[in-house]
Amino acid sequence: MSRYAAGPAYRGRFAPSPTGLLHAGSLVAALASWLDARAHGGQWLVRIEDHDQGRCVPGADQAILAQLQTLGLMPDEPPVWQSQRQALYARALQRLMESGWVYGCDCTRKSIADALAAQAPGKPRHGELVYPGTCRHRHLGPTQARAWRLLSTADLAGTQDLTLSWQDRRLGPQQQSLSEAVGDFVLRRADGLWAYQLCVVVDDADQGITDVVRGEDLADNTPRQIRLQQLLGLPALRYLHTPLVLGANGEKLSKQNGARPLDLDQPLATLQRAGAALGLNALPGTTIADWLAAAVRAWTAAGAALL
Repeated sequence: MSRYAAGPAYRGRFAPSPTGLLHAGSLVAALASWLDARAHGGQWLVRIEDHDQGRCVPGADQAILAQLQTLGLMPDEPPVWQSQRQALYARALQRLMESGWVYGCDCTRKSIADALAAQAPGKPRHGELVYPGTCRHRHLGPTQARAWRLLSTADLAGTQDLTLSWQDRRLGPQQQSLSEAVGDFVLRRADGLWAYQLCVVVDDADQGITDVVRGEDLADNTPRQIRLQQLLGLPALRYLHTPLVLGANGEKLSKQNGARPLDLDQPLATLQRAGAALGLNALPGTTIADWLAAAVRAWTAAGAALL
């Protein structure tokens, strides 16, 4: 992997949600993002994505930071917490509202499902319903709207479908019709919480992130985030989506399907297993520092071909 010859200095990040401790799957994403930053002579940051406080486990944020420290994955700047960045999200939403790309919506999940059923073939997408645009032209005010949505079309009139293309460093050329696959998506929810898509775009820009390295399950979020970057006048980012660690049921290993917290009694062995999932096998090193140094050399030499 060659270092980037031009453009801003590399800044990457790992952004865990403190809904529990890190497990084998989340460590693979953390290690990959750390290695990519080190291989490019860049900086690596940690951001705690705790915007949905109702899902967070008390103390999990500090426990995650302690896990990373034990494994030798130390951020180059103090971590930041999304829960402390509400004003940034509010300003971004206001800009989008003023430009006409955001509108109020009072639809419930049932009303969306009913509208899609009447239209057929409305189908759930990854457990989500593709919004049919019911409230696009209703001009609901703040007291009427339950949520705020972003137009997924190429024009403010909502008549031109929008297809986005991007290059993933591992997956190659990617394309998605935002209009058909996603629909107008929520930026602020009915319960007042900020949507992940808005938070991550605003945070990445504010922190000067240049490269996003994360699990392949999040690749589907990329076009929504690219669209928000475009509309907010923010820099485009580079993306690398890593292979997923699967559970015994063949699905992505996660807290929801019984993933156990990392075994830190033998941190070097834990790192080695994460490295193996990224194609980093049989690396030398009897200490964490030595193994990580060898892993950086291997990543630098082979880059995304390792994946």
